[in-house]
Amino acid sequence: MINNTSQSRVRRTVDDLIIAELFLVQATIESAAAIGDGLSALGRQITTADEAGAAPADTIGQTLQRLAGNALEPYSSRFQYLRDLKNINN
Repeated sequence: MINNTSQSRVRRTVDDLIIAELFLVQATIESAAAIGDGLSALGRQITTADEAGAAPADTIGQTLQRLAGNALEPYSSRFQYLRDLKNINN
């Protein structure tokens, strides 16, 4: 009986670890795509001059903030989902 309980806990821990690793890989791929898209947008803003002849700094700042948010979101949403899943199972 005690051995079954220990095996069950170990199995659940390993299952949680596998799910967490899968979420990490998925979030890393999505984050890399978001960073690539953001860098492309940033590059377009830097190389495309506005009517005054230069890309506005506030637009570049907004793009950088959006890039950071988009790169972080896959991690935060997966972490929240994993926490919710863990709370449901307990």
